[in-house]
Parts: sequence; structure tokens; C-alpha cells
Amino acid sequence: MSTRPAVPAGRRPIVIPDLFEMKRAGRKIVMVTAYDHPSAVAAELADVDMVLVGDSGAMTVLGHPSTVHVTVDEMLVLTKATRRGVTHAMLVADLPFGSYEVSDEQAIETAVRFVKEGGVDAVKLERGDPDSVSRARAIVNAGVPVVGHVGLTPQSATSLGGYRAQGRSAESAIRITDGLLALQDAGCCCIVLEAVPNALTTEIMPLTTVPIIGIGAGPDTDGQVLVFHDLLGIREGKGAKFVRRYADLLDAMADGVADYTREVRAGDFPAPEHAYGIDAAELARFRELRGN
Repeated sequence: MSTRPAVPAGRRPIVIPDLFEMKRAGRKIVMVTAYDHPSAVAAELADVDMVLVGDSGAMTVLGHPSTVHVTVDEMLVLTKATRRGVTHAMLVADLPFGSYEVSDEQAIETAVRFVKEGGVDAVKLERGDPDSVSRARAIVNAGVPVVGHVGLTPQSATSLGGYRAQGRSAESAIRITDGLLALQDAGCCCIVLEAVPNALTTEIMPLTTVPIIGIGAGPDTDGQVLVFHDLLGIREGKGAKFVRRYADLLDAMADGVADYTREVRAGDFPAPEHAYGIDAAELARFRELRGN
């Protein structure tokens, strides 16, 4: 039987120096995605350190076939709802595809919207190529903390050959390492490393000075992140190789709705205990007023 960790009363919000202290102390950082108020509250009750409003919400919540379809306005709706449920964890939001690639100025404008309208503590952008590094540096210089993301970057999955592990050739490993270090030098407060061989992570970690959050990158990173719907089984299929499913909530949800459907059709719901009463005199007066 699983247990929920005790959440200290009056705890203060997680800030960036806390992440660096956790890295220094070897205390693992826990990040999870959330896309609305209920998932945010669940993350808070579980005492996670970071909550990511991921563009994965395009698929898990909005029903798009990939992350690239989600818009800034859609992401802001999800971010605002999540912000209302997050009081302790550090809140990060993905900058959606097309909202930062054009120029440093576009990237800054989008990032500022997520701070002012979405209430985030940091924004996240993908890739470690020179253009993305430039965008990260510009946003940091504008005063907005940035989380980087290298390895498997879903927004560019098509050019990477699909949703598959990266860094399996020496050239790919070099590209990922160089991108991560460039994002680190650009001032990113932490970096997500996704779907790379464990051995590559082991080689990279001694080169890092910022917290590294892994997803499918092995146990040597400073922390881990998983998608809310993946770890709780609120989706069909097994998901990626690196996912561990801690619950099967989609089955439970479907079973609950099926029970409700069956009872309504059978006339078993609502039952007498679900009904409100009215005083007999008031009912008689109602009939009198209606002329019955």
C-alpha cells in the first residue's frame, strides 16, 4: 500500500537556490507535469519540488496528436489553472512550438507573458542548438529564469526520427553534451535531459554546475520528471520505456462512469438518499398557487 508523504505546514515556496542546494547535497529533485487545478493540487499534496505545465498537455489534455499543435493562449489557460493549485512547488511552463524560434525578441515577449499572465517561476524551451541557446540567454538577461531541455526534444521529434532515444552514436552524444553545456553557460537554472543512455548521463553529470532533471536518462541525474498522465495511467497504452506506472486511473475512471451509466439506465440512480425534501405544507401551498 502506498503512503502519501507528510507535507509540512506553512512551508515556503521552492526557489532556484533551493534546487542548487539540493544538487550540492545530493538530494533528488522531484518534478511532475500538471495541466489544471486538480492535478496541481495532487502534486502539492504529494510534496513535489517542481511542477511543469508541459506542452505534453497538447496530447494528454487537449487531444492533439503531438505537442506542436498547442498555442500560447491554450498553454496560458492550462498554466493559470495550475498556478491556482501550486503554492509550494516551483512552477515552470513550456514555451510552445513557434512562440520563441523566430527571434530573441519574440522569445522574451512570450516568456514575459507566461510570467505576468501565467504566474510561472520559470519557462522551459527545447534544444541546445545556437538559436535556442541565444533565445535562452536573451530570456535570462530579460530577468526570466529558463529551464533548458536536450536529448529527445518532442517539439523537433520529426527531425530526430521520431520519439526515440538520442545520444546512441558518438556524434549525437557530442551534440547533446555541447548543447547542454551551452545552455548551462547561457544561464539556465536547470536542464531537462530526456531519453539518452544511462552511460552518457554518467559521462555528462561531472560537467554540470546546474541541476539536471532526467526523464529516461537513468538514475544519475539530480532529479526526475514524469508526465502526470503517464505515471498515473490516465492514458491508453504503456507509454515510453522510461515510464513507471504507479496507478491505473483510466481503468478506474472508465469503471466509475460505466457504473453510473448502468444505474441511470436501470433507474437505480438517483436513489431516495440523493433527493431533497420539501415541507408538505409548502408543497400544498405551491399547488394552490399554481391553481392545481
